[in-house]
Amino acid sequence: MTMQSLDLDETAAFAERMLGILNGGALALMISIGHRAGLFDVMSRLEFATSAAIAREAGLHERYVREWLGAMTTGAIVDYDPSRDAYRLPAEHGAALTRSARSGNLAVTAQWISLLGSVEDQVLDCFTRGGGVPYGSYRRFREVMAEESDQTVVAALHDAILPLVPGAVVALERGIDVLDIGCGSGRVLNEMAATFPASRFTGYDLSHEAIDAARTEARERRLANVAFEVRDAADLRAEADFDLVTAFGAIHHMARPAAVLAAIARALRPQGAFLMQDSCGTSHVHEDARSNRLAPLLYTVSCLHCMTVSLAAGGAGLGAMWGAETARRMLNDAGLGDATLHTLPHDLINLYYVARRRG
Repeated sequence: MTMQSLDLDETAAFAERMLGILNGGALALMISIGHRAGLFDVMSRLEFATSAAIAREAGLHERYVREWLGAMTTGAIVDYDPSRDAYRLPAEHGAALTRSARSGNLAVTAQWISLLGSVEDQVLDCFTRGGGVPYGSYRRFREVMAEESDQTVVAALHDAILPLVPGAVVALERGIDVLDIGCGSGRVLNEMAATFPASRFTGYDLSHEAIDAARTEARERRLANVAFEVRDAADLRAEADFDLVTAFGAIHHMARPAAVLAAIARALRPQGAFLMQDSCGTSHVHEDARSNRLAPLLYTVSCLHCMTVSLAAGGAGLGAMWGAETARRMLNDAGLGDATLHTLPHDLINLYYVARRRG
């Protein structure tokens, strides 16, 4: 292609878009730092304040805070008053950046950019040699996932998520058996166990570290109706032992997702329900491009984490963007029929499926 054949307006427009992408990527890193350092939370409590005052309130070094504020100011995230050399976080911006926002806090999600960037070299090697990058390579994965779980699942569990399963809340109050697959640090299951003391809860995860954290929280909350085990759900031998099985953001990155879904179907009692939260996708990239404004982020998370950790375990490499069409087919093949699909206003990243054991 020669320069003469290029659409110069389109070339200039794309170059301008690239500058926006570079700025956005840089801001994502700085937003992650602001979240982890507690700077957004501190600024939400202050009016216009100098970098020294913000640093003092946050217990941080002023020089670093000042440079961070430079990124936040030029990125139009905080306001700056040059007459006072002072900065302010608008309340409207704080609603998407502070811990008090719970499910609205997008700063939690910004952490994925630095987390995924830390394995760029290893994933790039996989482009050449195949295979994948194991879970152990993601130093902060458990911490970030626990925060994501807290704001997308725990915060909406009682009002929005459990009511998706008809009759579930009443049954939980009466007393049923519940299994959570890929329970991670156990925040969801411990919350359910605390809320529904008549029910019995079991959580499975492959991570020893995550299970240790889940058990520690259960002990601290004095929960006697919940147990956690290190176990591969694909090898689950339960037969009609549970009334409700849940999986929050877990199925797509497992090595043997079809085997896990089949095991879930066997583990459910007749007419038992499976509640699954998983990434928002259609199974068709052109439809995702048209309808999902977070598709680039989700495909990136899939490539640099979900897909590759599955491949590292010799698995299917299903990936986060397996999508609703594939998910419904796999649920049906596993014996989990009549799957209904739900979206929730607080969760822009995930879909929610409710399926029943057939027969």
